[in-house]
Amino acid sequence: GCGFSTGYGAAINIAKVTPGSTCAVFGLGGVGLSAIIGCKIAGASRIIAVDINSEKFTKAKALGATDCLNPRDLHKPVQEVITEMTDGGVDFALDCAGGAEAMKAALECTTVGWGSCTLIGAAIDDKGLTISLTDLLTGRTINGTLFGGWKGIDSIPKLITDYKNKKFNLDALVTHTLP
Repeated sequence: GCGFSTGYGAAINIAKVTPGSTCAVFGLGGVGLSAIIGCKIAGASRIIAVDINSEKFTKAKALGATDCLNPRDLHKPVQEVITEMTDGGVDFALDCAGGAEAMKAALECTTVGWGSCTLIGAAIDDKGLTISLTDLLTGRTINGTLFGGWKGIDSIPKLITDYKNKKFNLDALVTHTLP
């Protein structure tokens, strides 16, 4: 599937996560965990993993997340908690969950002035994202990606080589094997 290439590529190719930056990744399925791998390889100093299933936090931390938040365990919106934790918001947010609520939280937890939000997930029945123009006029940006910005014919061989050279550990993403 495209889970690894999409999440990893979203962090590396689309968001262009920088060394020392702060990141928030919403949704810890295969795409979100792959985004965490990308943020870590890019050199992010802090990676906040967000999911409504706390059982996913152990794997997220093993792959590079520094903090984990379950919005259902919080007494205020997760974007407010992230903004407080980071003294103003993260440099990069990646929404791998889909759905208007997660997309809005991802955008709103980015820092004013240069925060970047990359939308990756899409809920099938979702009605879309409604945003305040102020969020964009204050310097935040939104972008999206399909397949993580890779060109399949050129990029897949490079990703395979990087895996074989142990640049990243895809084995951690395998949950079970079918015959």
